[in-house]
Amino acid sequence: MSIRAVDEAPLNKFHRKLTWACAGGPFLDGYLLSIIGVALIGMNDELNLSTGDESLIGAAALVGIFVGGLFFGPVTDRIGRETMYTIDLAVLVAGSVLSVFATETWQFVVLRFVLGMAIGADYPIATSLLAEWVPNRHRGRLLGVLILSWYVGAAAAYVVGYVMAEIGGAGTWRWMLASGAVLSAVILLMRIGTPESPLRLVNKGRTADAQKAIKRALGRTVPVEELIAASAAEQSVAQSRLRDLFQGTYLRRTLFCGLFYMCQITPMFALYTFGPAILGSFGLGEGNDSNLGSALISVVFVLGCLPALRLVDRVGRRPVIVWSFALMVIPLAVLGGGSALPLAVVIVCFCAYALLSGGPTVLEWTYPNELFPTGIRATAGGVATSISRIGAAAGTYLLPISLDRLGIGTTMLIGAGITAVGWLVSFAWAEETRGRTLAETSALPGRAPRSASADGDHHDSLRGSGLGRF
Repeated sequence: MSIRAVDEAPLNKFHRKLTWACAGGPFLDGYLLSIIGVALIGMNDELNLSTGDESLIGAAALVGIFVGGLFFGPVTDRIGRETMYTIDLAVLVAGSVLSVFATETWQFVVLRFVLGMAIGADYPIATSLLAEWVPNRHRGRLLGVLILSWYVGAAAAYVVGYVMAEIGGAGTWRWMLASGAVLSAVILLMRIGTPESPLRLVNKGRTADAQKAIKRALGRTVPVEELIAASAAEQSVAQSRLRDLFQGTYLRRTLFCGLFYMCQITPMFALYTFGPAILGSFGLGEGNDSNLGSALISVVFVLGCLPALRLVDRVGRRPVIVWSFALMVIPLAVLGGGSALPLAVVIVCFCAYALLSGGPTVLEWTYPNELFPTGIRATAGGVATSISRIGAAAGTYLLPISLDRLGIGTTMLIGAGITAVGWLVSFAWAEETRGRTLAETSALPGRAPRSASADGDHHDSLRGSGLGRF
């Protein structure tokens, strides 16, 4: 099913506002996950946290993201994008405010878990809503902006933490946590009033509501006959459920989205941890200065995403992800030389990996939204996110053990091996979806998607409504 007025619309203020509002979710993810690392220094001094306490507080959000993505993806497909789009931000505001007043380890663990659940829920909510509103030719780039905002949020957290620590010392940790509440509230206000996805509305047979949403957002009146045809086409496709993600072609797509995401994020988390030690050689690895070093690492990863944002809509998704994974193996393999490598080589390899990783990074949420139909689009995004967090948690937990027992060289070679698996998965299963409608990209092989534009009188109705100018 396709709504031409949406698929071929020119970018306008609504698209830009929606993109920034949706990007607020991953921005908050990067910010909230990073600011707690800065705040833990002051928390430890005041609350006498043990190493185990710090680990629990740090891991709680990752576990919450896993649960939130897995559970709230299906909920979003069931009750709608618009409803969940603001509820999850309200939870982030409440959880961040309560964190300011927490005094016990268990309170922080519970609150961080709840915050993680809200973040994990927001990924499939925001990405599916954006994917279903933006024009085909801009979809890959705009969805890529969302993941780029994660790194921006992480960098912002380290800078804010650095400034607060410089001004008030470690005792400002509660103000650091409060900053997350303020940012969450701002993004919540940005999201209020966002219309529901027209694809989901016609999926549920609500053609009149879809017509109003398109008129309000894009300023175009789509003939109700076109939307009725679109609704009929949607209803002619068997309504998908969670279990369909694990059957046939959808199983392959689910494994592809989850595995390439996991293979990309696991070594990345390892280098995020290893990065400050490298930057320590330049005097940015100790005390409060380490926060500036961590911010610089985030900036390098942001720079890697910028060229990829242009390439995914120009040369295509498949070549970007396949070549990126192949090239990412090289710097990690070189780092396998371990501590004997010259510092300049280590820095070059680190930067090369960060720059090359932009390809799979900007596709982390593009592919799950393009390869699955409206009925399970958010569910698929949630499952992919949950699978990726297994790698993130494992990488975070196992990295210190690997460094201690196997050494940095072997650890980097393991990272190269994981990246190579990502290349194999992408080479075997990555599909090309550039420039195609969501109906076309999510269709199963051998089943040509029916769209509203397939009706014989569709183009005539477009001309009559002025939509043919698109």
